[in-house]
Amino acid sequence: MKKHSFKKIRWNVQGIIATIVFLSLILSILFLVIHLFIAPGSEESPQPFERTKSDYVLMLLQCSLGILAMILPSLISRKLRIEIPSVMYVLFLVFLYCAIYLGEVRNFYYDIPNWDTILHGFSGAMLGALGFSFVTLLNREDRVPINLSPLFVVVFAFCFAITLGVFWEIYEFSFDGLLGLNMQKAYLEDGTPLVGRTALMDTMKDLILDASGALVACIIGYISLKYKKGWIEKLQIRRKH
Repeated sequence: MKKHSFKKIRWNVQGIIATIVFLSLILSILFLVIHLFIAPGSEESPQPFERTKSDYVLMLLQCSLGILAMILPSLISRKLRIEIPSVMYVLFLVFLYCAIYLGEVRNFYYDIPNWDTILHGFSGAMLGALGFSFVTLLNREDRVPINLSPLFVVVFAFCFAITLGVFWEIYEFSFDGLLGLNMQKAYLEDGTPLVGRTALMDTMKDLILDASGALVACIIGYISLKYKKGWIEKLQIRRKH
């Protein structure tokens, strides 16, 4: 009875957090669509720190992708018959809320020191844990009779996290060029362009933080697997029976 009650409370918390994040993104989209039409274009010489159409396009794109990202875990879970731990999903929702709503819409990336730094370190750790999930799912699959060592699992998880971090930077670079956005922070908030090594700092810092977060997760995961501590298993995706 107690176990059932705890599980019910856990799902209620997950539902409340998911609702808050979803409503925040939906309301933000409505707000952004309205302001997109009245915001000045970059060619109209906006006032310093005034958001332009490209800023609202970026936020609209991020909010739309955020809603899609919220739906994807459920679709993947049903399609592949896997169970996503509620702790992992809640951490994912909190990350979306902090990165998209607080970071982009509420301007925390500029207003809060090291906001982007914290999020990239956190996302690197989450991607490392996700890498553990994929390789352990394969390791336990009856149709694939293999037995991977903890060291191999760690190396795979680290490379997996780094690869996704690189893909994210490619996405930012591509859409910055196509839509005139500023996801890679090549411009200051007032529109001043950065040059030289300073212009590369954001991208390289993000990659270093992704690697650092993934490394921390992988070290914890290795200790957990090697000495059967059970730490990383709480965040791992499992096959539905």
